[in-house]
Order: sequence, then C-alpha cells, then structure tokens
Amino acid sequence: VRPGCPGHCSSYGSICHNGGKCVEKHNGYLCDCTNSPYEGPFCKKEVSAVFEAGTSVTYMFQEPYPVTKNISLSSSAIYTDSAPSKENIAFSFVTAQTPSLLLFVNSSSQDFLAVLLCKNGSLQVRYHLNKEETHVFTIDADNFANRRMHHLKINREGRELTIQMDHQLRLSYNFSPEVEFRVIRSLTLGKVTENLGLDSEVAKANALGFAGCMSSVQYNHIAPLKAALRHATAAPVTVHGTLTESSCDFMVDSDVDAVTTVHSSSDPFGKTDEREPLTNAVRSDSAVIGGVIAVVIFIIFCIIGIMTRFLYQHKQSHRTNQMKEKEYPENLDSSFRNDIDLQNTVSECKREYFI
Repeated sequence: VRPGCPGHCSSYGSICHNGGKCVEKHNGYLCDCTNSPYEGPFCKKEVSAVFEAGTSVTYMFQEPYPVTKNISLSSSAIYTDSAPSKENIAFSFVTAQTPSLLLFVNSSSQDFLAVLLCKNGSLQVRYHLNKEETHVFTIDADNFANRRMHHLKINREGRELTIQMDHQLRLSYNFSPEVEFRVIRSLTLGKVTENLGLDSEVAKANALGFAGCMSSVQYNHIAPLKAALRHATAAPVTVHGTLTESSCDFMVDSDVDAVTTVHSSSDPFGKTDEREPLTNAVRSDSAVIGGVIAVVIFIIFCIIGIMTRFLYQHKQSHRTNQMKEKEYPENLDSSFRNDIDLQNTVSECKREYFI
C-alpha cells in the first residue's frame, strides 16, 4: 500500500480493538477509540480508576447536547437513543467491600437496572421494567469481593438477556415481549447521590456505594468512566467524591480496604460518619497494642528473673552464716578442753617434780 492510496485499514485486518474504528489517513491509518472504553494507538489500553466509598460518577442522557464544546467527541459519544431496545454493558472491577452498588441505570418512568454485590459477595442484577415486579438474577458461584479482578458482561436485546461473569456464560433469560427502557435518564457508577426512591436491596448496597477499582466501563456506545476522566468538561458527566485514575492491577490481592471510607448505615445517601475508624487504622492500632503487650510481658519476666536470683543468693548467704555459727561453739569447746588438759599436765609435772 502506497501513501495516498486507500486500503490501509483493510490491509492490516482488525488492527483496532475493543470497538475502536479504523480511519484511513493520507499516510497511514488511525484508530478512533471514541466509542471504546479503551484508548491508545490500537484501543487496547484500559481506562480505570479507584473509587472511594462515597464516589459517584453520573452520566446524564439528554438530547441534544452541544458537540461544539469539544470537536474531538463524536456525536455518538454524547447522543443516545431515548428508548433503546437493548443494553450492552461491560466492565471489570476489583473490591473487598460488601454490599456494594456497582452500576445503576434509571429512567424517567422509574424503571431501573442495578448491578450490585450482596453481603455474601454474590453478584446480583436487578431489572425493574414497565412497572412489572423486579426481576432478580443472582450469580453466587463465587465471592466476587475477593480482591481479584472480575469481568462482567450483560447483554439484552429485546426479550433475550444473557449475563457472563469472568468470560463464562452464567445465565440466560427471556423477558415478556413488551420489556424495554422507556426513556433512560442517567447512569451512575458507584454511589447514587440523588433520592430516587431506591428499593430496599439497592438502598442497602448504596449505603456504602463502591470502594475499589473499576475499569473499561461501557454501556452501549457510551464509555462513562472514560468520559469522566477525559472529557469531564464536555460530556454530560458529573463526579462527586474522589475519583483517582489508576491501574487496577496494583489492587489485586492487596489491601483494597485502604480506600474504604466508612459511612453511617442510617444514612444511605452518604454523610461520612467520622466517629468510626478506617479499617486500616484499626489494624494499625491492633498491631501497636500487640507490640506494647509483648514488651510488658517481657519486662515482667525480666523482673521475675531478677527477683528469683536475688532470693536465691539471699538464701545461700543465710545458710553460710548458720554453718559458721554451728562451727564457732565447737571450736570454743575444743579450745577450752585443750587448755584444761594442758593445765592438768603441768600440774602433774609439777607434782612429780616436787616428789
């Protein structure tokens, strides 16, 4: 292929990954990653961020939205269908917190889709559509709050729903024919900060939101996490709390609790309860207390050893003195008898001398 000639994209096959689009250029090609949750030359670099317990990323679906704010954003990245007949959702996460609310999609007619982790670490997908009863789909094959990276895909097209967890098909279901989101209003990652009348199970998970790392989030042609990190001033996205761009790899098998901010369970919409310590602070205090106890025990043993040695030496000294006292009168008696014998001998000698 020569410069200036078309065919660069077709010549190299699938060079743009993860939904990226190959664009012909005069002297080569370009991967357009606008509609992909990934970035980089070939749309292969993950876009990920660390959430604290109160962090909320909300993407508002609205038409029309002024694309003149950022010409690098394609119209498909900021417009959306008002009543989509399908959902293609994909993202990865790592956490140690349960319960957790990962994703929440709501409509103007109070329909919603919620993805959450239950108290026991199982994954739950909750659909409430067309004022029907809530459809609950639970995947309890593992504890997904185990500080490991997990990959979730939810696909619904018309009536058919499939859920994949860690690249394995876990569940399929057929809804009634009329199921669809009427008018999607917003999509939230992490904590829902608005009072939307959440049902009891979603409200429990929302009490702490999500604390951990989330990566490569996609909803249909929208990449809300990428929009929050790359186009926060142009895209219809708002961020509450601390959102830190970072690779999720460093959090795998590490202390994810370090990013967990504790909230009062009586306040499901996230006022921080500063009276409760952080988990890592409790662990640190426990380590300090354990060290102090060990030092105190060591000092007590040292004191006992010193006292034992002192008492032993005192007892030995007392025995020595008693022995000396017993020997002293015997020496006196022996000396006294020797003196008497000597006198008797002298007397006898004298008597013999005078005879």
